[in-house]
Amino acid sequence: MSESLDPYLLSQDKIKHPPSTFRERLKFLGPSFILSASIVGSGELIATTTLGAEAGFITFWVIIVSCLVKVAVQLEFGKHTILTGETAMQAFNKLPGPVYGKARWTVWTVLAVMIIKLMQVGGIVGGVAIILNIAIPGIGVPVFCFGIAIIVALMIYRGYYSFIEKFSLSMIGFFTIFTFASLYFLKFTPYQISIESIWSGLQFNLPKEAVAVAIGAFGITGVGGDEIIHYNYWCLEKGYAAFTGKNDNSEEWKSRAEGWLKVMKLDAIIAMCIYTSVTAAFYLLGAAVLHAQGFVPEGYAMVETLSAMYTESLGPYAKSAFLIGAFITLFSTLFAALAAWTRQITDIFGQIGWISFSNFKQRKKTIAVLAWVIPLLWALLFVFIKLPVLMVLTGGIVGSFLLFLVVFAVIHFRYFRTQPLFKHGFFYDFALWISILSILGVGILGIIKLYS
Repeated sequence: MSESLDPYLLSQDKIKHPPSTFRERLKFLGPSFILSASIVGSGELIATTTLGAEAGFITFWVIIVSCLVKVAVQLEFGKHTILTGETAMQAFNKLPGPVYGKARWTVWTVLAVMIIKLMQVGGIVGGVAIILNIAIPGIGVPVFCFGIAIIVALMIYRGYYSFIEKFSLSMIGFFTIFTFASLYFLKFTPYQISIESIWSGLQFNLPKEAVAVAIGAFGITGVGGDEIIHYNYWCLEKGYAAFTGKNDNSEEWKSRAEGWLKVMKLDAIIAMCIYTSVTAAFYLLGAAVLHAQGFVPEGYAMVETLSAMYTESLGPYAKSAFLIGAFITLFSTLFAALAAWTRQITDIFGQIGWISFSNFKQRKKTIAVLAWVIPLLWALLFVFIKLPVLMVLTGGIVGSFLLFLVVFAVIHFRYFRTQPLFKHGFFYDFALWISILSILGVGILGIIKLYS
């Protein structure tokens, strides 16, 4: 297999002049939209609506803040990727702290978190299996679990970036449109949303009984800690770092870097606008319909409960359309998550010393093997636990703690691994620190409220 095909290898022949106009930059978007395929799944369909069902409108602000504040941290992470060409775990392995074996504590911590987060995606596998079981009751949920695991493995094991990007984009369109239509038609039902209700959710209140769900939703909605890490791999595979080339401290390199950073920023901001609006729509549906009726999604009844959001606003025939849309949304999460997990865990294995990540053939083989092992583990966990909402929210809570580690990494990138040719402006640093302090503040507030 030719090394020239290796997206992680920076070489002179891959250097490309960056686009100079907005229209030309649009042609190079993609990494954040793969994240959106993951974000517009477990976060919106399960965690966001569950928070709305439990808390009503009062925690609407948690969802908005969660989507908006993390993007500056994502941008700093992406910036480090473009300027250094390092993978996420290579960068984590250069953070300060003790070393165990060949890897630092940061790499081992990420591996531990990913093991726990197997439950989260296992819950999503279960959600998809439940949907298929409702459509075809003659086949049991466990059979569908393993069938889905095999299908998603077949789609990912070859590992081509362009296919992952295009398929991710195609899967989020239908359900996004359907959800906004449902929100619109609520005005013709008893669950019409008033301006006063929305305003009540923007007062920064956080009832103690909603803390656990709010922390989980904060960890999952918008870009979570693991998704910020995953952004690194998609920026590399899209070619942003390779197009920029190795840093030779020349003005030419600086010019290329600035150009591709503009593309990356546009990519992240457009995606943020999309997933913030979609997440807000999901939350409002949950708060308006499910909370009003006292329905909270749980267990195997999760999909039936969630479908009430649509049958109440669009009529009983909407249930079939909901099942199709829910399948597409949750499956897109599995697809995007598996693509990212295979790369991240392969990278971790490389830092630990179990494989050579720089060896293109060995890396491709490891990704292919993990593409089969990981989804089968997801399916096994759901078959044993059988609680999709609990599994997803547990992963979200762990994801919130992973955000603290990402914040630590970003601060180190910004202040201890700065590039001499780049100067940070006041607005950039202000936005970054708003992002950092918001993440830390909500996390600490949640912990205090949880134990007070």
